[in-house]
Amino acid sequence: MRANHLHDADRAHLVHQQTDLRGFAAEGPLLMAEGDGVYVTDTEGRRYIEAMAGLWCASLGFSEKRLAEAAYRQMLKLPYYHTFYGRGHGPSAELAERLATLAPEGLNHVLFQCSGSESNDAAIKLIWYYNNVLGRPEKKKIIGRVRGYHGNTVASASLSGQPHMHADFDLPYGGRFRHISNPNYYRGHEAGETEEQFSARMAAELEALIAAEGPETIAAFFAEPVQGGGGALTPPRGYFEAIQPILKKHDILLVADEVICGFGRTGNMWGSQTYGMQPDMLSCAKQLSASYQPISALLISDRIHDALLKGSERNGVLGHGYTYGGHPVACAVALETLKIYEERDIVGHVRAVSPAFLDGLAAFAGHPMVGEVRGVGLIAGIELMADKASRTPFPAARKAGLLVQRKAEAEGLILRAIGDRLAFSPPLIISEAEIGELCARLGRALDAAWAELRPTLTAAA
Repeated sequence: MRANHLHDADRAHLVHQQTDLRGFAAEGPLLMAEGDGVYVTDTEGRRYIEAMAGLWCASLGFSEKRLAEAAYRQMLKLPYYHTFYGRGHGPSAELAERLATLAPEGLNHVLFQCSGSESNDAAIKLIWYYNNVLGRPEKKKIIGRVRGYHGNTVASASLSGQPHMHADFDLPYGGRFRHISNPNYYRGHEAGETEEQFSARMAAELEALIAAEGPETIAAFFAEPVQGGGGALTPPRGYFEAIQPILKKHDILLVADEVICGFGRTGNMWGSQTYGMQPDMLSCAKQLSASYQPISALLISDRIHDALLKGSERNGVLGHGYTYGGHPVACAVALETLKIYEERDIVGHVRAVSPAFLDGLAAFAGHPMVGEVRGVGLIAGIELMADKASRTPFPAARKAGLLVQRKAEAEGLILRAIGDRLAFSPPLIISEAEIGELCARLGRALDAAWAELRPTLTAAA
């Protein structure tokens, strides 16, 4: 009775984000009631392996009591304070110090927000501010990538290369955002082209765009080390090695969007370390608190901080901030999260179980509807193809990815279909045995989807 009431109330009143609202009105919600380790249980009592860690973020699973206790202790001590007007509190100061210690070299200063979207939005604002302070008011355009994802604010959604997030929202906004191709080697490479050659072509496209726009107008390039919203897509070999010299040549800032990759997801503390990136700014969120509290951080270099100091002298104040940025409860939970990562060597655990995860998924490369499997650490994507030999995708009307997603749910497995690419980013605490069960359930889902799709393809032929 309770479950039915919640189901009806959810359908009637809650507007779901990133959802087919018309389809949802007919199908209704999947409501979760409990979590335990890498598992979640819905209101009907069905248990699932959460192979997406929620939204790439529940790194310590769904039942870490130490984080709940850290939040409770801080709420009893100081439930709220801010970091405006030169004021602050211990948890924010301690967390900023800890992040500066963990950060890639040169990123010594920290601004707190509540979400990855806000962190990237703040980065955009500071980039514009930085160039104004330096007397370069024309250097404002920002380059992202098709299928890149950087958030849902007006600015961060404009930067994101997601067509469905632009349609009817009047985005991209303001004429300052440009996009280069999605570096999906499998779908985009030419016959006989190696990954390194493909990366060189992507870099040449970037160079051509900079030349066409004028390097004096280009302020920054944003990139996720691994594209999350693009389908858990790892970069082709040589990609960032080819991109970064071009940025340095034209004095274009590199912003690493580590909202998904940060804190061990790729087998290093930062995805930037995994792929040899040397960012001027780094945004992180999600796994910063294992998503037990909403918090994000923007890490910036000394030269950008110096510009903030000069701008504050000129304007009297740094006119930027968020009411809940650096919230003491969120900071306390983030600090406890970082302690757990260190004490349990979570990065080492990711490296230890990654082969089982990547090899387990790679075993599906021979499946009739799988074109490619690609991943690193504990993040991976599977390309679905109607014909692998010719790289012919499934007709869009077949919704092959969503079909596999539904079949997986029926098998007690939550994954994410991003178009016809399946994404996986399980909690970082997942065991080899749980990885084996994940793969077994995925295999049954793929077989069930293929049994339904294959006759329709044969008939169409």
